[in-house]
Amino acid sequence: MSTTPPPAISTALIRIAEPADYQRIGELTVAAYVNGGHMRASDNYVQHLTEVAERAEQARLLVAEVDGVVAGSATVTDYDGAFAEVSLPGEIEFRMLAVAPEFQGRGVARTLVRHIVAQAQSRPQIHGVALCSLRSMTAAHTLYESEGFIRDLRRDFVLNIPHKQATFPFFRREV
Repeated sequence: MSTTPPPAISTALIRIAEPADYQRIGELTVAAYVNGGHMRASDNYVQHLTEVAERAEQARLLVAEVDGVVAGSATVTDYDGAFAEVSLPGEIEFRMLAVAPEFQGRGVARTLVRHIVAQAQSRPQIHGVALCSLRSMTAAHTLYESEGFIRDLRRDFVLNIPHKQATFPFFRREV
């Protein structure tokens, strides 16, 4: 029995999230992280993923909409924003890029990434887009690299708090 890949998305509308989207964004983000095997439902960070209204208030929360359904989202911030973790002056960063499991592998994440890069390119003071990722998100790493992002070990995000130490791969793209 062969498995047919899901059809590619021909168009995904990228827009700013609205309050009516927040519950769906929280659910699809948790599903992408937990169902994708990148973390356990009991991990503290899962609660952070559900705090969608806070992200929308303090950063640019984008959604990718396909046929009227929110299929993915990403949080975009300037280097000095409340949600910035790895960007430097002259960079924007995106975090928590997630695609609902039923839309994965269909180009939704790529459309979001390209939109974010285009936004960065439209701002003369911005010269780079930065992000860090979970080590296990290798499909995302492949996507980022195919879109011109370069891995930079020197800028990996290192988390060192009680009961959790981890290093998160850093990627950057010039714009």
